[in-house]
Amino acid sequence: MNVEELILKYALINAYTHKGRANPKAVIGKVLGENPELRPKAKEVIPLVNEIVEKVNGMSIEEQGAKLREIYPEFFEAKKEKKEEKKGLPPLPKAEKGKVVTRFAPNPDGAFHLGNARAAILSHEYARLYGGRFILRFDDTDPKVKRPEPKFYEWIKEDLEWLGFKVDEVHIASDRLEIYYRYAEELIKGGKAYVCTCPPEKFRELRDKGIACPHREEPVEVQLERWRKMLNGEYREGEAVVRIKTDLKHPNPAVRDWPALRIIDNADHPRVGDKYRVWPLYNFASAIDDHELGVTHIFRGQEHAENETRQRYLYDYFGWEYPQTVHHGRLSIEGVILSKSKTRKGIEEGKYLGWDDPRLGTIRALRRRGIRPEAIRELIIDVGLKRSDTTISWDNLAAINRRIIEPVANRYFFVADPIPMWIEGAEEFTAEVPLHPDHPERGVRRLKFVPGKPVYVSKDDMELFKPGNFVRLKDLFNVEIVEVSEEGIKARFHSVDYEVARENRWRMVHWVTEGKPCEVLVPEGDELVVRKGLLESDAEVSVDDVVQFERFGFVRIDEVTPEKVVAIFAHR
Repeated sequence: MNVEELILKYALINAYTHKGRANPKAVIGKVLGENPELRPKAKEVIPLVNEIVEKVNGMSIEEQGAKLREIYPEFFEAKKEKKEEKKGLPPLPKAEKGKVVTRFAPNPDGAFHLGNARAAILSHEYARLYGGRFILRFDDTDPKVKRPEPKFYEWIKEDLEWLGFKVDEVHIASDRLEIYYRYAEELIKGGKAYVCTCPPEKFRELRDKGIACPHREEPVEVQLERWRKMLNGEYREGEAVVRIKTDLKHPNPAVRDWPALRIIDNADHPRVGDKYRVWPLYNFASAIDDHELGVTHIFRGQEHAENETRQRYLYDYFGWEYPQTVHHGRLSIEGVILSKSKTRKGIEEGKYLGWDDPRLGTIRALRRRGIRPEAIRELIIDVGLKRSDTTISWDNLAAINRRIIEPVANRYFFVADPIPMWIEGAEEFTAEVPLHPDHPERGVRRLKFVPGKPVYVSKDDMELFKPGNFVRLKDLFNVEIVEVSEEGIKARFHSVDYEVARENRWRMVHWVTEGKPCEVLVPEGDELVVRKGLLESDAEVSVDDVVQFERFGFVRIDEVTPEKVVAIFAHR
């Protein structure tokens, strides 16, 4: 490998790993650091580095990747090996092959999002890793504050299926109320729980002082009578609560005699209507079901540590063994909304298009944006079991997704904000462009230039279109800019040969002839920018295709009608 090839290799590596922009100083450092025999020639090498870096930075990141793969394929092989070494999860504590049972217990009060996905993916991956079972349990026993909705039960199942989950069992908490009642009564009979009829503010006052509620030590017969009144409707909402007896001096007041079941008037639950008035709270229903369903390992956020403290009282009272708990931190993604309440509010106010708005972090939104399920799973597994909160950048997810879709996404020309360009002196020409540069077997697209008819170029390239400048229309020919006006651009045919453009470092632009109208929705922070333009007229795209609009980015096709194509921008 001669000096120029060596510099080109390092420049391409640096550019490809830094969003398409190589840093000359970094390239010089690599060239001289790893090839000390070149140090005496540094004065000659440095200008050559600057020249080659400038050429490399003039390429698109796709062109950089293709060139790097051509001259130094070992880079991608080493990167793949390194990635595979990193992959994988650590061993699960106290796990036996064939005996691991995990669960994911979402509340169907909103769409499944990337933050939820951490516990879900870890639970599923470990169940599969150990040849065990994975349970989906809908935690839907709060018909008042976190009210479930019918569509979310189905959406969550669809999202898990799309992510590649194999669900072994599905259970719905609202179908299991009689089971919770049975355990509640057993605890009351055993003196481990009681019915409290104190006003909420009075109980909080006593609890914070570590003083027992006056109902705590009343006879079991009295407690059971109150329990029957709760079930029979003789108490109204807020008048009676079943509490689990705990340590009244526990340092955390929230643990002291925590509430297990409460009354909800006119529940109007979407599945069971008003059949029940007494509803279990999260900690009671979840703890009972984890035992009943044989769960051996629980993956939960660090913020749920207090819940585990509460639930262990139940397990001790019944003589059960508490599942192994694996705590992890919260997962968030920079600039992307995950909160269900904020999402719901935004939808109600008309700020978002729906639960699959591409600005959001729901699984449905990521899917609509062209993110592949393998990318989401890989991201979660890479983050692993860190107990600290983790904020990932969109670039992290995009990098994984790009590696997955780049080999399979067909290429097309899309011209945003099109401007007509009339070209003098050019003959009719049909450009044959590969659907994918690395896979000629997929065929070509044909873009026809007809003299007298304009081609359309993007307003984004306007800085290049100045009289006297030369540009290359990609896969077509080179032109000289003659005139720029409000009506468009006039140009003159110069030459066909690509080498002429390369040697003169003329910039390359994309173009279409009579393209079909196309809109790309581009999420930019909290805004959704609509880029209108033209797509190749013969582009064969269907809804759900993920393709690359060259020099623009990867997109997922969202809508195809005779009038236009609508796409969602994924990433570059």
